Amino acid sequence: MKCIAIDDEPLALRQIKSYIDKIEGLQLVALCSRATEAQQVLSQQGVDVMFVDINMPDVNGLDFVRSLENPPMVIFTTAYAEYAVEGFRLDAVDYLLKPFAYEDFERSVNKARSLFELYRMRDMQNAPEAELSDEVLEDKPDKRDYISIKANYKVRMVKYCDIIYVESVGEYVRLHLTDGSKLVTLFRMKNMESALPSNNFMRVHRSYIVNLDRVSSYARGKIFMDNGDDVPLSINYREMFRRYLEHVQLAK
Repeated sequence: MKCIAIDDEPLALRQIKSYIDKIEGLQLVALCSRATEAQQVLSQQGVDVMFVDINMPDVNGLDFVRSLENPPMVIFTTAYAEYAVEGFRLDAVDYLLKPFAYEDFERSVNKARSLFELYRMRDMQNAPEAELSDEVLEDKPDKRDYISIKANYKVRMVKYCDIIYVESVGEYVRLHLTDGSKLVTLFRMKNMESALPSNNFMRVHRSYIVNLDRVSSYARGKIFMDNGDDVPLSINYREMFRRYLEHVQLAK
């Protein structure tokens, strides 16, 4: 992954560089003391992850990230804990509070790496057919019956029919499977919704996606799954779910 570090403190930049040098697969593109320098770097080459200080003299780190049309992944590095909530509202991968140890830095990089691999896998699956090799073409969403999930440092192929429902847990999602197990992976809910086939799966709540084939009944804002669990049905998705039920009844 290509990365840049943005901080107005030279000592902080040197520390981040020393940490980056220890991590295999992390390539440092530039060290920037100002957001304007970073903007120039971003305009000239691709960057996968930014380490961004918040309290800087030219442009506040939060405002800098907001100004980017397509920002790379962001890990905030700051001495101010009060900005944490606002930082995560910008979809930051992590928020490191200075002074942070190498182990904390490495943990944040591993989060970013997991996201990077998932995004790359998604992009391969969504690439135009003409640009795909035969191997990748076989893994297109409409050509397969599984989703690739990275969990516990392994990539696991999970069949769609084995997923009962998906639950959002912060910046992770938890897959509830037919064998009773639960699989947790770093995945944004909206990306999971896009990755699952829409004819079998439906978003029924901001934090839940259900396998429609595993729905047994519903009542009073709840959907009951065939494993005995119940999932909330929010008002925003209730009409869409009702239309699905009507369609199923008409098809019978």
